[in-house]
Amino acid sequence: MLQKTSVAHAHHGADHLPSQSVFGFWLYLMTDCIIFATLFAVFAVMGTQFAGGPNPREMFEIPGVAMETAVLLFSSITYGFAMIGAHKGKKVACLTWLAVTFVLGVVFLVLEMREFAVLIAEGNGPDRSAFLSSFFTLVGTHGLHVAFGLLWMAVMAAHVLRSRTIDARTLRRLTCLSLFWHFLDIVWIGVFTFVYLGSVL
Repeated sequence: MLQKTSVAHAHHGADHLPSQSVFGFWLYLMTDCIIFATLFAVFAVMGTQFAGGPNPREMFEIPGVAMETAVLLFSSITYGFAMIGAHKGKKVACLTWLAVTFVLGVVFLVLEMREFAVLIAEGNGPDRSAFLSSFFTLVGTHGLHVAFGLLWMAVMAAHVLRSRTIDARTLRRLTCLSLFWHFLDIVWIGVFTFVYLGSVL
């Protein structure tokens, strides 16, 4: 009787592991929220400190940034399709949409790095003014998160490819990555609205 009770208790504890891990990941996202909130606050303070240099209207190309935004937002949709395939246990569909999402993420990073390269080539690097320092820090931190997300995505795709089926553990990991990826989209919407549009209007 005691053995059965112990087994039942262990099984009950195992049932709570998925919810605990997802909850823990939510806590991590909250710490990321604090980081980005701090960076947004710094930009709000430094956003008008040009040190005699060019202002945002002279530097930012909104159509190009809008393209970056569209690419990243569309990647959230494709990741959603990957999750639908994962929930249905369809490995090919999951891997296909993960690949599409990965490519879109790479395109976003390439566009962002090209923007940085152009600004630096024109003498508008992070050391030019407080405005540019806060801009490069905020946007660069987001870019690093996207790069980490792509690395995580590649690891998950390799894991799904090697696995015979998409089990509950793999699905849970894909869900955490989904939360992270969508979180980056939300942050970028704030960057596009507050940093780019808010600076040129």
